[in-house]
Amino acid sequence: QVQLEESGGGLVQPGGSLRLSCVVSGLNLDWNSIAWFRQVPGKEREGVACSSPEHGVTYWTASVKGRFTVPRDNNANTVFLQMDSLNPEDTAVYYCTNARVGPRLCPGDGDSAYFDSWGQGTQVTVSS
Repeated sequence: QVQLEESGGGLVQPGGSLRLSCVVSGLNLDWNSIAWFRQVPGKEREGVACSSPEHGVTYWTASVKGRFTVPRDNNANTVFLQMDSLNPEDTAVYYCTNARVGPRLCPGDGDSAYFDSWGQGTQVTVSS
């Protein structure tokens, strides 16, 4: 059984940074891709970025390129979302999830249908 637990969210001023963590149980990150999604009220979940063992990081949301990175520590079964230069438009609940098809790479194009398990998310609020 795959479980994912997001943490690290909080309130930050514009221009600040946060580092989110996704601790994964039930699978080996050496063999699996992990994606970050975000969601605001009234909108569908948006695919932000994805880390795969085979190809590294894919950025689905253009506005985060150059500001967000997705490091991972496979031995600790943890994937991170390092967020720098945050702006209010980044405010959302952030989720991590695992690919259920072709897990060695990131499937689809930020389509949540290609991903399997979801945690409760962690709230990121960017406000002055």
